[in-house]
Parts: sequence; C-alpha cells; structure tokens
Amino acid sequence: MTAHTSLPRRAAAELIGTAGLLVVVIGSGLKAAQLSPDTGVALIANSFVSAIGLGLIITLFGPLSGAHLNPVVTLTSWWARRSGGEGLGGREVLVYVVAQTAGAIGGAVLAEAMFGRTPGTFATRALDGGHLLVGEVIATAGLVLVIRGLGCIGRDRLVPVAVAAYIAAAIWFTSSGSFANPAGTIGRSFSDSFTGISPGSLPGFVAAQLLGGILGLALAAFLYGTRGKGSAAPEATEGAEAAQAREPEPPTGVGPDRAAYQAVG
Repeated sequence: MTAHTSLPRRAAAELIGTAGLLVVVIGSGLKAAQLSPDTGVALIANSFVSAIGLGLIITLFGPLSGAHLNPVVTLTSWWARRSGGEGLGGREVLVYVVAQTAGAIGGAVLAEAMFGRTPGTFATRALDGGHLLVGEVIATAGLVLVIRGLGCIGRDRLVPVAVAAYIAAAIWFTSSGSFANPAGTIGRSFSDSFTGISPGSLPGFVAAQLLGGILGLALAAFLYGTRGKGSAAPEATEGAEAAQAREPEPPTGVGPDRAAYQAVG
C-alpha cells in the first residue's frame, strides 16, 4: 500500500477492484455455463479466468490500496498493526470493508446485467453441510498463510501470482469451491448462477471464513515467528551477517554510512 494515497482514493480502489473481481468470477461462470453443459469444463474455465483476473487486479490496485478485495485480508492487516507491524487502523478497516462489500454487490449486479439477466435476483443454490464449512476454513486459512508468509520472507512482489495460483488451485481442492472472501460471498448471493450462493448459506460461510482467517494468522505466526513484514529469510540474514563480518573496520573517527547498507523495500 502506498503510504501517501488518501483514504478516499484507497476506498475507491477497493470498491472498483472488488467489483471487477466479481464481474470476472460471475461473468466467466455465466459464459462457461452458456458454452458447455459439462460442469467440469465450466469449472476449469471459471477457475482459470478467475485466477488471471485476480492476479491482474491485485497488480493494478495493489500500489493504491494494497488490493485487499477481501474483509479477511483487511482484518489481518489490522491485526498486524495491533501486533506492532504495518497495517490499517480501525477507521480504515471499516471504510475498506464497506467499500469491498458494496463493490462485490455492484460487480455481481453488473455481471448479471451484462449477460441480459435480471439484476438483483438472489441465488437459489444452497451450500449447506459441515464439510463445506470445513472447506471454507481451509481455503481462507491457506489464503492468509500465503499472503502473510510471503510478507514475512520479503517476497511481497510474488503476491499477485501466488494468490491467483492459490485461488485457482483451492477452487478445485476444497469442498466448498474456495469462496474465501466474506464480501465476495455476499456479492455472489446476488447471482442465481453457476457461481452463486443462497442468502441462507451466508452466515455459515462468512463465519467459516473468519475462523479460517484466524487460523491462517496463527499458522503464519507459528511458522515465521515475530519477524515483521519484509524481513529477510534466515538464509539471507545469515549471508548478510557473514558478509558484514568480512568487511574491514572503518578508520577511527569515520562512521559507516548506514544508509548505504539499508535494503530498499
């Protein structure tokens, strides 16, 4: 996230980015269902297009708002700040979540209208059962672990590709189809389609996603410890320490230029 970007502009980026994500997810699902009666083929197309769209949206909006596009990701950012790292404050979290939810609903309605369907029709596809909720916990925990883990080892630039790849895979390996996004789940309830979810299934899915976010944070803390965002991996740290040990001591009275040794984030 760019520190100098105003909150209204960041909120607009989250709204537009989340709307775009829902247009991609729902629109590709509608197109796939039109072109093939085979559910498996339709799911391949939907997951492939969703991954490409997600990666592009994160790349485009990341420098503006961080491209959270997801209340769970926003809440993990708030927790990072509470833990002494970089992240969002409480007011920013509220603005982000409202923008994401509004964007998700708007994107769903736009996708429906684009395909000549009646906008605002609620989904009738019920997704009930404990096994599906377990799938959502796993899907969301994995997403948070990917994002937090890459931040901890200083590989933030891989987030667009890694998150896109993870979601494409999780759509297939989780029983729920990896919604993994409370705002996106609410938005998809406004589309009675291949990618929709009935309003009655929302409470269970959203609760499972929040639980998955907590689990993902716990796993990241367990695996990576308290190293802050952008910390170097152990191997890199050891290499830097070894190089520093080989450097000659500066002449007496001349201090090292510390700025020359700082890594550019």
